[in-house]
Amino acid sequence: MTGPGPLPPDAGGPPSELDKLRRRVAALSEKREEAEARLQALLGSLLSLDDVLADTRLRAGVLYEARSARETASAALALGEQIEAAHLMLRVEFERHDVRPMDVVGRALDPAEMRVVGTEPHPGRPDGTVLREKLTGFRRGSATLRPAQVVVSVPGPAPEPVPVPVPDHVPASEADTGPDLDPDLDPDLDPVSDSVRAQPRRTTRAQRRLLRKPSVRRARRPRRAG
Repeated sequence: MTGPGPLPPDAGGPPSELDKLRRRVAALSEKREEAEARLQALLGSLLSLDDVLADTRLRAGVLYEARSARETASAALALGEQIEAAHLMLRVEFERHDVRPMDVVGRALDPAEMRVVGTEPHPGRPDGTVLREKLTGFRRGSATLRPAQVVVSVPGPAPEPVPVPVPDHVPASEADTGPDLDPDLDPDLDPVSDSVRAQPRRTTRAQRRLLRKPSVRRARRPRRAG
């Protein structure tokens, strides 16, 4: 004959080791069910995102096959809207799971949340201030899910803007033509208003005196008998 089982907690006795084990198993089972429910909801939302991305791929194909400027502009606009919609869906799903992007621009460098990937001189910002993000960081609750990759300021003058080079195939006369040129100084330019760029005056083929192609040869005139 077996002895009596473990006494329940309300009977006045302390819980047995078996009761403690049962409680731990029940708690772990409850956490597992919650995790599976969250995973199921996340996968369901990703299916909708997959639908949007598949449609985005089709719209990209339409953009590639466009045969006119109007078709290209329409396809590019639709493609941009699809990409924005997919990004918004992803951010909304992140927020449902308490995942939010960091806003670190203008803040002092925090090694716990940021990784420095570049520096840039800036005379108006303190040393170590985040100027811009190379990669967005995310938090889940109060914990760092992914640190942000940032460019921070260092002491020194701001870098000078890089001048835009003029392509080699553009003639010097066209590169120098601008609204500040005086039409009276160049007879080939028409007088225009200040808001319109001066354009060269069109000339006829005879005025340009184009060189003949090498394949076109002039017929030799017969010499006169002396």
